[in-house]
Amino acid sequence: MLEKMGAMRNAYGEALVELGANNQKVVVLGADTTDSMKSGMFGQKYPERFFNLGIAEQNLVGVAAGLAFGGKVAFAGTYAIFVPGKCVDQIRNMLCYADLDVKLVCSHAGITVGPDGGSHEQVEDLALMRAVPHMRVVVPADAVAVKGIIKGIAEIPGPFYVRITRGVIKGSNTPIVYENGFEYKLGKANVVMDGGSDVALFACGIMVPEAMRAAESLGKKGVKASVIDVHTVKPIDQETVVKYAKLCGASVSAEEHNVIGGMGSAVAEVLTDQYPIPLKRVGVNDTFGESGEAQELLNKYGLTAAHIEEAAQQAIAMKRR
Repeated sequence: MLEKMGAMRNAYGEALVELGANNQKVVVLGADTTDSMKSGMFGQKYPERFFNLGIAEQNLVGVAAGLAFGGKVAFAGTYAIFVPGKCVDQIRNMLCYADLDVKLVCSHAGITVGPDGGSHEQVEDLALMRAVPHMRVVVPADAVAVKGIIKGIAEIPGPFYVRITRGVIKGSNTPIVYENGFEYKLGKANVVMDGGSDVALFACGIMVPEAMRAAESLGKKGVKASVIDVHTVKPIDQETVVKYAKLCGASVSAEEHNVIGGMGSAVAEVLTDQYPIPLKRVGVNDTFGESGEAQELLNKYGLTAAHIEEAAQQAIAMKRR
């Protein structure tokens, strides 16, 4: 299970090239990270629709807004620490207030940026973007999902924030979850392991394969776990969250993000409003990251299959009280 690997950034570049061939309205913008983001692949093919604006992230958002206002479908991206990190004002008042067709696709999120250090490890972005009206927030689990999501949101008007990961394995790769393909449906979670009724594991991004490994380990111990990929954090799939809450009676959320304000908080909001059950949240516990090798940081900050498994056992124990 999860033996194949792929790079999310490469998938992003490839998806843009394919979009560019089929949709003349697609334009791509970058902020001096187009080589790293692989969006430069689009620029090599369609230079007249490609804009590298340099290290000027707020201007990046403003120019993307202007192009969208003129009828373009604008894909703009850089590292997550810079967008949304430096640009909440522009995102709120230029993109979202006007409900413009700008897709912010940002890489190097979470603590797996590793050697870049705590100042560049973005663990607040989902909370920031969830809170802005009109913004949709999506976190792909693998490279296949990135392609499906980029193609899917190009057909959906309005602003999106898509969070992709630099990579954990051999510098830029992450495990492939969707070997049989991925079709994006706005606000519809994917049940990647319909394993049973003891505990529901809600995950997003690189924590989806970790949740799958945790479910497999739990199964060997007689615990039946289902894994749900909550790739769209906003609008969250309330129907699926409630369905598995009722089925399992205990739950875990897992994300490479602060436990405050991210996907786990979104799940907690649904459960509180509609079907309260025990929920244990696995994520960064309201702290900054630090410099280090990616896997070592995931271990230190509790973002592994073993930590998800431990949280699942705790949630199950809570429902039996």
